[in-house]
Amino acid sequence: MKLEDKVVVITGASSGIGEETALALAREGAKLVLAARREDRLRALAEKIKASGGEAVVFAADLRDASLAEACIEKAVEAFGRIDILVNNAGAMLLSPIDRAEPSDWQSMIEINLLSLMYTSRAALIKMREQGSGHIVNISSVAGRSAGPTAGGYNASKWGVNGFSEALRREAHQDGIRVTVIEPGVVATELTRHIPDEETRTSYEARVGEMEPLESEDIAAAILYAVTQPRRVNVNEILIRPLDQG
Repeated sequence: MKLEDKVVVITGASSGIGEETALALAREGAKLVLAARREDRLRALAEKIKASGGEAVVFAADLRDASLAEACIEKAVEAFGRIDILVNNAGAMLLSPIDRAEPSDWQSMIEINLLSLMYTSRAALIKMREQGSGHIVNISSVAGRSAGPTAGGYNASKWGVNGFSEALRREAHQDGIRVTVIEPGVVATELTRHIPDEETRTSYEARVGEMEPLESEDIAAAILYAVTQPRRVNVNEILIRPLDQG
């Protein structure tokens, strides 16, 4: 198994990309710390992994709190002795035109998509430097590369992820730590249901309905590819769109 005895922390692990990534990495022998706010879903996922012979522990918390983000990384060290891979997947996509946007939605996206990722990355970096190895995978988006109508706040958060990740990569590579950014296009997840602006949600759903979107397991496969490369290889960036997405 390609990840035998590797310790992996996955944020946003209660559904979608995070859940599928946990299952994919567990099948390769990884020991998992599953982090998200919905404890019931995390526990169900942990039991599923254990039933298949894997190891998983649950850390239910809102990682927008910097102290809890640090505690999440400490949980991995306490449970398994180290942290080898961090997958920062927690996210929110609260789309709306700028003039109809709620400032609280912008704040939530910056806190969830960007700041919580920065907090966990910082805590993991400290541990990984002590070990002399590690890999941080940050889930960004096509929206982190090109901006468009109704996505201003989301664009801002994901462009921030890309900028932070490149700075992190350039600081960490000399310590044997790899950094990868994954940039999915349209993926069939529950994020769409959380779009607060009704007109924007209807338009987005219609657009998705005209294509065959990516599935969560497609992104999990990309993450697995990145984290199982030889130590000399750092896959800096993976941009992955549905074939039907222009």
